[in-house]
Amino acid sequence: MGMEEAADRLALQHLVIAYCHGIDRRDYALLRRLYHDDAIDDHSPFYCGSAQGYVDWLPSIMQTWSKTTHSIDNMLFLIDGHYAEGELGAKAYHRTLDGHREFIAYGRYADRYEKREGVWRFAHRSFILDWSEERAVAQGDDFGTDGVATGRPGSSDPCYIRLPMLEADRAERSGDIGGLNATVDFTSSGNEGR
Repeated sequence: MGMEEAADRLALQHLVIAYCHGIDRRDYALLRRLYHDDAIDDHSPFYCGSAQGYVDWLPSIMQTWSKTTHSIDNMLFLIDGHYAEGELGAKAYHRTLDGHREFIAYGRYADRYEKREGVWRFAHRSFILDWSEERAVAQGDDFGTDGVATGRPGSSDPCYIRLPMLEADRAERSGDIGGLNATVDFTSSGNEGR
């Protein structure tokens, strides 16, 4: 594997992990930047259409969950020049607003990516559900978590207090400039001297 292919693989990994972060932190400005303007997102039967429409639709569906955690495990990328495909193992955890039930989807993203102007973004993203679980959340002992920072959707999540670069990045995106997506091009790191 050459340096260019290694850089492309890192950029694709960053892209799919940034998506998980954007969903769970409800960072819709970030999510919007991860897709090409003409991209399609297929989360059928809930949504299938333009990626921009998908991001516009997300707040209405995400408001039904108190917490979510999206994670990627296996990542298989095939790259052909400025085009790539990826099959990604995924787990999406959702807790209801009242905190009494949880829904966990296990599946895969079947993605197509394009590198335009040196930056990889989603061209077409679809989710394949392999199986799911719905269960009651056990109530009772919190195993000594009093005083532990707890995650929450949005910009009030503790990660933005503890990680000032991440907080500044989100603040920049609020003004629609720069942001996490700018780091997707790994061909020049911009981190010299750090």
